[in-house]
Amino acid sequence: MVLLAFLLGLGIGICLWLWQYTQLQARLQRLLRTVSNDSEMATSLGAIPRLRHEIVSARQQREELQAKLQTWEQLMRVAPVGYLQVDEENQLLWCNQQAQQLLGLQKWEPGQVRLLLEWVRSYELDQLIEQTRERQQPQVKEWLFHRTSADAAALSELRALTVNAATLPLHNGQVGVFLENRQPLLDLARTRDRWVSDLAHELKTPLTSILLVVEALQQQLEPPYKLWVDRLLPEVERLISLVQNWLELSQLELDPSRQLSRKPVELRSLIDSVWHTIEPLAQRQQIRLSYSGAETLWIEADKSRLTQVLLNLLDNSIKFSPFQGTIWVNVELINSETKLNYVQINIIDSGCGFPPTDLPYVFERLYRGDLARARQTIPDSKKISTFTTHGSGLGLAIVKQIVSAHGGTVKAMNHPETKGAWLQVELPTH
Repeated sequence: MVLLAFLLGLGIGICLWLWQYTQLQARLQRLLRTVSNDSEMATSLGAIPRLRHEIVSARQQREELQAKLQTWEQLMRVAPVGYLQVDEENQLLWCNQQAQQLLGLQKWEPGQVRLLLEWVRSYELDQLIEQTRERQQPQVKEWLFHRTSADAAALSELRALTVNAATLPLHNGQVGVFLENRQPLLDLARTRDRWVSDLAHELKTPLTSILLVVEALQQQLEPPYKLWVDRLLPEVERLISLVQNWLELSQLELDPSRQLSRKPVELRSLIDSVWHTIEPLAQRQQIRLSYSGAETLWIEADKSRLTQVLLNLLDNSIKFSPFQGTIWVNVELINSETKLNYVQINIIDSGCGFPPTDLPYVFERLYRGDLARARQTIPDSKKISTFTTHGSGLGLAIVKQIVSAHGGTVKAMNHPETKGAWLQVELPTH
């Protein structure tokens, strides 16, 4: 009986201890959860100041970007060139005052989003924008822009303008277009050329009279006066040549096609004939001609004009080739699948070539490049003499005009192997 009471008391004690232990574990778990929540709360309380800081920084960056955008818009408004911007669907988003005046967009107001083609009837501009978007590269194009107007009376007074456009691909398919009115420069150039042509025409008669007087004096005077006349005669002849070349260039520009008399011409024999004409000049410097390519090649061309082209090109090659140099002439027939067959004439000298800064301008009238290219050195038995070649600055301009009248092209380069000047003429066979 006593043992039973002892065991019963022991069981009750163990149960009470287990219950207290369970309660203690539960309290401990609640305490741990409370501590964990406090830790998370502390962490979250530390992130709030950082978030506020990031918001303030983003707001400042936005304000700075808006200020920069306003600055660029102000610059584009007062820029001396026109600027417009279209979206991915070619809708006009923005343009400055210069573009409005050039394209006739006076009725456009900020916020009006319409197709550019509805505002400006220029398919050249629309096509240029599409090419820029497709290629994702800047594009440049020049064309004659015919302005339109709802007023019939005003339309008769509007003149076509030569416009140069440079496009730039932007984000999200947008395209920016810079526009320049080239018409004032072209009008100024035409006025200058017409004025110089009129002056050249007026100078032709008195210069011819001076030449006749100088030639007569050359036969009558004795030394030392005859020496002065001998020096004067080449300068007068050079002035007459300059005037004649200028008048000829002006006539070619007026109507190139009417200045041509096309007939079958065999190129190899024509080159031999031209070289035979100027060979005495080449013999002074012991320069030889090396021909390669087709032996017999016929084209439809004006023989006299083509002779003038070859004379100018070979004469320049002689002037700028060194002593005992070589002039290479190559003629080939090029069969093209994309255009008509054409003849390629390459004339390469052994001189120092064109200065890189002169290459874009060598075909402009009256342009004279670096004089270092015109200096030649000829060895003599006792000394080395240096002389400078003279030119009117019209030879290559006349060459370009004649070649263009034939429907061809001419390019000036420096040959990668000889380092000399390389003139390449391409003419259609028919």
